[in-house]
Amino acid sequence: MATGSISSADHERVAAAIRAAEATTDGEIYCLVAHRSDSYFFPAAFMAMAGIVLVSLGLAYAAEYWWLSIRLPHFILAQGLAVASVLMLLWLAPALRIHLVPWQMRHHAAHGNAVRQFLARNIHLTTARTGVLIFVSLAERYAEVIADTGINSRVEQRIWDDAVRDLTAAARDDRLADGFIKTIEAVGAVLAEHFPVSPGDANELDDRLIEI
Repeated sequence: MATGSISSADHERVAAAIRAAEATTDGEIYCLVAHRSDSYFFPAAFMAMAGIVLVSLGLAYAAEYWWLSIRLPHFILAQGLAVASVLMLLWLAPALRIHLVPWQMRHHAAHGNAVRQFLARNIHLTTARTGVLIFVSLAERYAEVIADTGINSRVEQRIWDDAVRDLTAAARDDRLADGFIKTIEAVGAVLAEHFPVSPGDANELDDRLIEI
């Protein structure tokens, strides 16, 4: 999945796609890309400590098997140095942390971030409850479409799942902006079908791609 910042030109393309889609519907589309959804320091530290404990146990049993004598203070000191070194490495090289975290935990963190952004950006407070969040978290290689209650009562989840597959496929090919535009068009078509634009429709959310 793409990892760099999105260019100004791509931001303009996405904003234009949002405006075009919302011109046909009373629904509101909000796009957000997060570079990562968690610092992962504590989960990575826990996994690293678990690894150190397992390695220490293996070395202790190996020393016992080969009749090697290791003084307990020296053994504890070696463990302490290993712990300190790993924590320092995780602190100084944050990009390494996510690689120590299981993918299920990464996806859980990204989903939690998507829900927080949905609420924090007031997407759930549109007049007709027809807000949709298109969310991507780059570090976790995760994408999600979250629709408000007014939409979910009419649109099946498989529709959003199809949109997410197209978005993640484009992101893997380093075409994140193209993926957003295609997803915006798909979401806009669904919204136009169920919530066609009405006279006096007000624009309630920002028509741009937000990066955090």
